Order: sequence, then structure tokens, then C-alpha cells
Amino acid sequence: MEHTLYAYCREAGATAVEEVTMPDDQGIVDTLSYQALADGTIEWRCYELKVTKSDFHSHAKLSFVGHYNYFVLPLKLYQEVADEIPAKIGVLLYRPFDPQLLATATEPPATPGYLTVARPPRHQGLRVPAHELLTRFIASQAREVFKAKQMATGLKQYSTERLYEELKKRHLHYDVYDPDHNFYDRFMADTQATAVTALQSEVDALALENHDLLQRLREASS
Repeated sequence: MEHTLYAYCREAGATAVEEVTMPDDQGIVDTLSYQALADGTIEWRCYELKVTKSDFHSHAKLSFVGHYNYFVLPLKLYQEVADEIPAKIGVLLYRPFDPQLLATATEPPATPGYLTVARPPRHQGLRVPAHELLTRFIASQAREVFKAKQMATGLKQYSTERLYEELKKRHLHYDVYDPDHNFYDRFMADTQATAVTALQSEVDALALENHDLLQRLREASS
């Protein structure tokens, strides 16, 4: 649902970020969107994503602090909890695309499903000062950028010692019945092959040097 909600916000001209911590024990907003309107004002929307009934009834604080606030729910869950949703809170229904139709599509969709408005939200005043929302929105975006850069950097960000420790953990799950699928075995085989290649290159270089020396000795003694 998160991926679909991101696309929904982008199509509306808004910028969204996940897991934004609010001040003064106001909880964490699942998804917060920021949109600059034509008149120069900023519009804030908060989205709480719930997948199951137990999730909906969890004790986690609902951070409906924006101008417009929504639950994002699967249709089945909405039908079960519709009467429990306050009138001022909007509802977006998530509907996944049919896998059979996806299999026949000439171009796969950009998201796994789509959202429809089951109930529009009512406007309310901000429950957190605008400057606080902006500060925390930027901080959450910076966190996501850092995570993306970590993904792009890959293993290069980790020390050799850290990689070695992780490799030892893989050895704990060694599968004696299917050794070809053991990462540890493949790593060791590649390492040994690299070492053998390096040693062979060294031997070849020494043999060539020895041949040159013998040739010089023959020439000197003749």
C-alpha cells in the first residue's frame, strides 16, 4: 500500500515521506504529505495505513495532525470498521490489481494496486505548528535519502571485519544436502580459485625469471 500511496500523492502534486515523528508525544505519522498550493499556502495531509482489524485497533497513537487526515485501508477492513472511523477522517480504499489481468498486460503498472476515495476528509487546523511539521518532514526525507545512498553504495560501506562476521553467520546455516546453494561454499571456492590463479601467476613469473637466468649462465659459460 505504501508504494501505491506514494504514487497517489505524486499524481496529486504532493511530496510524501514515511514515518514522521511528531513533537510533544503526538506519535508518528505513517505517511505525511506536503503540497504548495497556487495561493502560496502549504497543505499538510496525514495518512494512517492499516491492513488488519487488530492493526486498526492497536494502541499506537493516531497522528492525525494535518489539515486533512486519512485512513488507508483494504476494502474488506473498511467494511468491518467503517462505523468506528470519526466523521472528520477521510478514507482511501486500497485495491490490488488482479494478478491474472497483470499477467496479460502488455505493460506492467507502476504500482501493485490503486486507491479510491471512500470518504473525503474534513479540513481542520494543524495540531502541530507548521514550522515543526516542516522541520520533521525534512529530517525524515534526509533519513530516506541516507538509506537510499546506503543501498546504492552496497557492501562498500561495510568494513572487512563486519563482512567477515556476516560471512561466519552464513556458515551457521550450512546445508550439507545442497552445498551448491551455500553462499559460504561459493565464497570459499571463489576465494580459493582467486588464490590459485594469483599463485599460478607468481609461479609462471618465477619460472620465466629462472629461464632467463639459466639462459644468461649458458651464454656466459660459452
